[in-house]
Amino acid sequence: MNDRYQSPLSERYASKEMQYIFSPDMKFRTWRKLWIALAETEKELGLPITEEQIEELKAHADDINYEVAKEREKLVRHDVMSHVYAYGQQCPKAKGIIHLGATSCYVGDNTDIIVMAEALKLIRKKLVSVIDELSRFADRYKAQPTLAFTHFQPAQPTTVGKRATLWLQEFLMDLEDLEYVSGSLKLLGSKGTTGTQASFLELFEGDQETIDKIDPIIAKKMGFSACYPVSGQTYSRKVDTRVLNILAGIAASAHKMSNDIRLLQHLKEVEEPFEKNQIGSSAMAYKRNPMRSERIASLARYVIVDALNPAITSATQWFERTLDDSANKRLSVPEGFLAIDGILDLCLNVVDGLVVYPKVIEKHLMAELPFMATENIMMDAVKAGGDRQELHERIRELSMEAGKNVKEKGLDNNLLELIAADPSFNLSLDELKKAMDPTRYTGRAKEQVDTFLANVVRPVLEQHKEELGVKAEIHV
Repeated sequence: MNDRYQSPLSERYASKEMQYIFSPDMKFRTWRKLWIALAETEKELGLPITEEQIEELKAHADDINYEVAKEREKLVRHDVMSHVYAYGQQCPKAKGIIHLGATSCYVGDNTDIIVMAEALKLIRKKLVSVIDELSRFADRYKAQPTLAFTHFQPAQPTTVGKRATLWLQEFLMDLEDLEYVSGSLKLLGSKGTTGTQASFLELFEGDQETIDKIDPIIAKKMGFSACYPVSGQTYSRKVDTRVLNILAGIAASAHKMSNDIRLLQHLKEVEEPFEKNQIGSSAMAYKRNPMRSERIASLARYVIVDALNPAITSATQWFERTLDDSANKRLSVPEGFLAIDGILDLCLNVVDGLVVYPKVIEKHLMAELPFMATENIMMDAVKAGGDRQELHERIRELSMEAGKNVKEKGLDNNLLELIAADPSFNLSLDELKKAMDPTRYTGRAKEQVDTFLANVVRPVLEQHKEELGVKAEIHV
């Protein structure tokens, strides 16, 4: 296999579970389940199909004769009819009723919906576990003061846990979107070549009431609540657009979190897991690169752009169908899922092993805190008899001086010393240092984390408790 292209999505990134969902085996077994559901439905509604034929179909639902189908496809150049032929070879008694009244999209499109529904279940399971791990991290560090950043410039302090809730909230939005779209998925059903069910009108001799029962029965047999009420030959390709937009949303959330982690690792405040024998750089042996977070960002960009494919396909379909969707769908939908699967595995691995360095965080915070504390210092000076307007101007001047010392001279921030030396403030250095408790400047960050976890996150986790506990295996 070293003499041909191999997809990194299969070789490096996606899990075995997700790869199976998009495998030929899953696809063709689902085709056969759909043929069985169609035959059962037609029998129940009065067509001359026997129980013996149904049982024969069921007996060979899983032992697919792939070689027969492949050889037949070389001859007829049609994948569905090749598998109808192969199935008929195994089921001689049922041969004449396989695919009765259906068009190729009956198996092709219904299978696509079923596969996407299964893939969304796995994505939901992993997404919920990411939310669970992040909630634990947020709770653990809810009171750890840290510099916040706006424009990546030091700003009023927050806490490490509060920052994690920002990541959490976006993943929760993704979960809401996923559940809505997943819950609204319907099957195509069996509507014929242009969606008019003309073949069934012939089969059931114009019995409209009976024909109306076909789609609901098939949907129920395949585990769905309903079929789309109208269609052309295919289900609307807007369905693929909705699904891939969910994946793109998760990718965006993961990308944002991974970027933040990469920046924090540069600051040496937070670090993604780094294994004992892991090599960070082939040249610089000391390096600990955030390669997992970088991979999240890299794959996420792919998924975000990939979501354009079904949108363009949906927009450019002609009338009841054209086939320019097929090759694109075969690539864009599976690869979007395989990539987001790999992203969520990486997220699980990173969040589960995030390392926090409180001493470095405190050092960075204390270097900037005198600037953050100037408003409190000014209020204390006013209480000691100072003039608010004069003090404001004086603090501005002293802050500029201290900033110049840091930036141009490479000195430590000496703003407190400058203020203590200025008689207009009437405050000693010891009094000023007492104002340097970081917890005085984090506002309600800790309380916000507690409230958010209790009122928003934990009810969601309780709702999905059966899906929790996914562990990820990361490849090179």
